[in-house]
Amino acid sequence: MPSFDIVNKIDAQTLDNALNNARKEITTRYDFRGSNTTIDYDKKTSTLHVVTENEMKIKAIEDIVMQRMAKQGIDPKSLDMGKEQYAAGSMVKKDIKIVEGIDKDVARKIVKAIKEAKLKVDPSMMEDQVRVSGKKIDDLQEVIALLRKSDFGVPLQFVNMK
Repeated sequence: MPSFDIVNKIDAQTLDNALNNARKEITTRYDFRGSNTTIDYDKKTSTLHVVTENEMKIKAIEDIVMQRMAKQGIDPKSLDMGKEQYAAGSMVKKDIKIVEGIDKDVARKIVKAIKEAKLKVDPSMMEDQVRVSGKKIDDLQEVIALLRKSDFGVPLQFVNMK
């Protein structure tokens, strides 16, 4: 019985390349010359720690990171922007969470959308992914087309087509 999985994963090396390109751009930009700006990526918690001098530079860094991620093929929807916090002195700190996996609410929405389409497939939720199985590969391809048209707030990848 053919099946595929709907996931939200980010390749660690691609993300690292995008962040390195963003750091390189920040060091060469004129408006960041002489500023104490750091971008650190914590792989354990999947969080970007950004520290800079003011909120305007935080917004510029967010734009740079999003552009670099988009150029590397990573959907910027996978970033969960937190609130700015004031660090020591006049520095501003922001933690940007990198979201991976499909949470239960989004998985329910995906399953509901598939069932409302009345296709002859069987969607099921599994931890942080959704598995769709059916008798025909054409039905599975219709599900993929349906989900690509929809917006669930997270980027979706379709893997393990068997």
